[in-house]
Amino acid sequence: MVTSTNSGTQFSNGKIEPTARTKVRRSPQRGQYDRATIHAILDEGLVCQVAFVVEGKPVVMPTAYGRVDDRLYIHGSPASRMLKSLQQGIDVCVTVTLLEGLVLARSAFHHSMNYRSVVVFGQAELVGDFAEKAAALKAFTEHVVPGRWDSLRPMTELEVKGTTVLALPLTEASAKSRTGPPIDDEADYGLPIWAGVLPLGLQAGAVVSDPKLGQGIELPEAIAHWSRAGRT
Repeated sequence: MVTSTNSGTQFSNGKIEPTARTKVRRSPQRGQYDRATIHAILDEGLVCQVAFVVEGKPVVMPTAYGRVDDRLYIHGSPASRMLKSLQQGIDVCVTVTLLEGLVLARSAFHHSMNYRSVVVFGQAELVGDFAEKAAALKAFTEHVVPGRWDSLRPMTELEVKGTTVLALPLTEASAKSRTGPPIDDEADYGLPIWAGVLPLGLQAGAVVSDPKLGQGIELPEAIAHWSRAGRT
């Protein structure tokens, strides 16, 4: 099955065909276009950068997000300038980056970073359907702490209606990553200079309970064993 979009993007058999905007040209061997890889990076990240142009001026805003199937959701106050602007159907570019290591070479020129990233282009759509909106709000919560939603006080109808939710279809997207040791000039490998990778990762610190927490309320397992990947 092949589906076409207004942008000319096509996806089939789990792959999103690259467009002029998503095709990786610098180090093309690092580009990836399969939906499984793109979804996995989005599911592991916590914050995305939303870039758009308003009145001829570029704006980049960081925000939380959630994913359901092939739709990326962002949300916030109806008064948000970003959300009000994106509702107008303007072009938007969303990026997510997972920094995983500092690559330290024998020369400053060949220093690099190990990372996984996703770039998404498109036009955001206002979510008006109540059921889809509620599902998106659940996705935001579960994205941050899997298993959290079912333990919370249910959202009220007023809270759902009072939140603006936008959806960005994942039909024009690509991933890019770097892994492995530094790549030095051949003549530099014999130099007496340490080289290698300094791994980096996001990990939770000691949990701080709310001072107003009632007596006898235990720390949920999902929080006690939280990880960036959402897995214990």
